Amino acid sequence: MSNGGKDLLAEGRRRIEWAGRNMPVVAAIRERFAKERPLAGKRVGACLHVTTETANLMLTLRDGGAAVALCASNPLSTQDDVVAALNAAGIPVGSRRGEDSAAYYKNVRAVLDTRPNLVMDDGADLIATLHKERADLLPGVTAGTEETTTGVIRLRAMERDGALKIPLVAVNAAQTKHMFDNRYGTGQSTIDGILRATNCLLAGSTFVVAGYGWCGRGLASRARGMGARVIVVEVDPLRALEAAMDGFRVMPMADAAREGDIFVTVTGNIRIVTGEHLQVMKDGAILANSGHFNVELDLGALAAMATGRRQVRDNVEEFALKDGRRLFVLAEGRLVNLAAAEGHPAQVMDMSFANQALVAEWVLGGRAKLEPRVHVVPPDIDAGVARLKLDSMGIRIDELTAEQRRYMTSWQSGTE
Repeated sequence: MSNGGKDLLAEGRRRIEWAGRNMPVVAAIRERFAKERPLAGKRVGACLHVTTETANLMLTLRDGGAAVALCASNPLSTQDDVVAALNAAGIPVGSRRGEDSAAYYKNVRAVLDTRPNLVMDDGADLIATLHKERADLLPGVTAGTEETTTGVIRLRAMERDGALKIPLVAVNAAQTKHMFDNRYGTGQSTIDGILRATNCLLAGSTFVVAGYGWCGRGLASRARGMGARVIVVEVDPLRALEAAMDGFRVMPMADAAREGDIFVTVTGNIRIVTGEHLQVMKDGAILANSGHFNVELDLGALAAMATGRRQVRDNVEEFALKDGRRLFVLAEGRLVNLAAAEGHPAQVMDMSFANQALVAEWVLGGRAKLEPRVHVVPPDIDAGVARLKLDSMGIRIDELTAEQRRYMTSWQSGTE
C-alpha cells in the first residue's frame, strides 16, 4: 500500500529519523527527558505543521512522560507519512493533507477534547478555539506556547482586549527562534517551495518581497544570492530604511506590481496584494505567500477578475484575465514553503523546537507562576539553546573573565 498503511508508515519513520539526525539539540533534550520524565502525568495538545521536524518534538514530549495529541496548523502543510508514523507511535493525529476547513477545525477540537494542560500553537487557531468554544477547559490549562509571528500578533490582540485567560509564552520571540528559523529557515524553504512548484529561474528575475521582518530579510538575501533583482515593499520606515541600506530597492506595492516577475508576501497582515496591484502585473507573474494565513494575497479579487482558471502544475494555478494576461498563484496562497516543499530544514527547527520542549518543561514543572498575558522565553533557556547548538556544531567560544564581568556591571571606570 503506497498511499496508506505499511509503506506510508515506513516512509514516515525513515524521514522522521533523517530529520532527527539533523536535530542534535532536540535529541539531547529527548535523551534527558526519557531519563527524568519531567512531563509525567501531563497532557499536551499541539496545533503545529505536521512535518518530520514536528514529529521529533512530539516524540521528545512523549518520552518526557506527556500524553500528546497533535493536529495541523495549516491544511496543506501536513505530511501524511508523518501522520501515519506518529499514530503508530501512540501520538494521535487526525489531520490529512488538503483537508477542508470543516475537517481542519474538527481536528482542532479533537485535540482540545484531550483536555490538555499545555497547548502548543502555530498561528493561534487552537488557542482562539479554546477561548471561544471550550472556555470550560481553561482552568485545567497551565499555559500555552506560540510558534509563529502571526500567532503572537493574534495573542497580543487578545491580551489587549482582555480576552486572554491563560499565560502564553511567545516562543517566536526567542532569539534562537526568530533570528534563525524565521530568517534562515523561511528564506531557504520559501525559495525551495517556489522552485519545486515552478522550476523557474530566479537569476535575472525581479523578485518582490513584501515585508522586511526576519522572514523578509532572509528571503530577500537568498533571492539575491540566486541572482534575482530584489525589490522590498514595506510600511515600517525603519525596516524600509534597513532594506535600502542592505542594498535592496524599496518602493510601494503599486510601483513594484508593474515590475515584478515573482511576488512573495511575508507580512502577517491582510490584503497585501490587492485587485489594484493585480490589474497592472505582467503577464506570467507568479504570486506566492509565506505568511501564516492565506489572506495576504487577495485571491477573491483575482477570482473575480479571471475569465478562467486551471491547474497547470502541482501547486500552480493559472488565472486567465480578460486582457489576455495570465497570473499564477502557488499553493492556493497558503504557506508555499510548507505546501509546495517540506518547510524549514531540520537544522534550524532544532533550535525552535528545543525552545518549545524546554518551555514545556519550565511551565509544566511548576517553576513559574505566570499571569494570563504574553510572556517571553526566559533568557537562560534561550541562551542555553544557543550553547547546545554551538556544542553540536563543534564551536567553542570565549568566556568573560571575572575582571571583565566586574567592568561590565560597574560605572566607576572611565577614560584614563
